[in-house]
Amino acid sequence: MDYLTLLTKTGSNGTTVIIFYVVILVAFFYFMIIRPQKKQNAQQEELMKGIKPGDSIMTTSGFYGVVIDVTDDETVIVEFGNNKNCRIPMHKKAIAEVESPADAVVTNDAEEEKVEETTKKKGLFGKAKKDDQ
Repeated sequence: MDYLTLLTKTGSNGTTVIIFYVVILVAFFYFMIIRPQKKQNAQQEELMKGIKPGDSIMTTSGFYGVVIDVTDDETVIVEFGNNKNCRIPMHKKAIAEVESPADAVVTNDAEEEKVEETTKKKGLFGKAKKDDQ
């Protein structure tokens, strides 16, 4: 057998294996990194399009507020706290979570009274008050 033909057969086989490994590596990166990132971006985009006045939000820095007005595609005016004078325009991309008033959980009055009684008995941090002991 000729040395040159042996070398070319081995070389092409080695190249095929390398190409196969590269394809497997690219597929791995696509399914583990790129595809989930695209899904997350699509969910964030859907969240931003659904913001409307009255929604409770949490910003990326951890502040809670209520959307007062949606001025354009990128800006909303948010009211923070109970102070009606604290209204700040902010970029929609700074919003991490949105909760619509319709999504709020409604609790019944009996559960609320039970929680209030427990809080009164135990105090702020769950320890029994000295008056009860």
